[in-house]
Amino acid sequence: MTKHSFKWAMAAALIGLSALAQAQSAGTWMVRAGATTIEPSNPSGNLSAPAFFVLPRTGAGSQTNTGADTQLAGGVTYMYTDHLSVDVPLALPFKHKLYGAGAIAGVGQIGEVQALPMTIFLQYRFMEATAKFRPYVGLGLTYAYFFNEQGSGTLTAMTNPGGTPTKLSVDSKFILTPQIGATFAFNDKWFVDVFYSKASLTTKTTLSTGQTVDAALDPSSYGIAVGYKF
Repeated sequence: MTKHSFKWAMAAALIGLSALAQAQSAGTWMVRAGATTIEPSNPSGNLSAPAFFVLPRTGAGSQTNTGADTQLAGGVTYMYTDHLSVDVPLALPFKHKLYGAGAIAGVGQIGEVQALPMTIFLQYRFMEATAKFRPYVGLGLTYAYFFNEQGSGTLTAMTNPGGTPTKLSVDSKFILTPQIGATFAFNDKWFVDVFYSKASLTTKTTLSTGQTVDAALDPSSYGIAVGYKF
């Protein structure tokens, strides 16, 4: 092999390696950072007896609405094959405010709770590994962890007037989370990722005064992030 032939062969090999590096191919790692919003469905079910307020026409009792929250978020993805990937989202804890609804609509905030959904996704990515635009679908196993629950003075006034402050506890649960999303490559290394998911989540909140309320939160999650692959 001549010196010029060797140089051309090396150049071709480097170009080939570069193409592999920029592709979402097997063995590629991707990291990303951005923002995610979690928006629960509303309202909850009725507070169990003794519930002090009931609307006479509808029968709606003391209910709650759970507010949405947006936090810094990101994640790590590993391409197991050119089309199958494993993804672990990461985020700061989400803080959801609880408001009166149903018969107690208008009383304002009655509590808050922090949530940390811990999920691992198995994803299928469409198109070729070298495509700039790659939509994907995923299914994840999520542990919806709730903590740092706090009741407000309004909640105490309604459930235990004149007594000790009412505390609350929200049950954590395992759930399945379906997902759709897409990535768009800016260049060899950088990309943007967008996603949407909606899980089926029903949980129970227990008050220190003995009442309980079931809530079909069924949260929608959506986000955008900028990522880097290597």
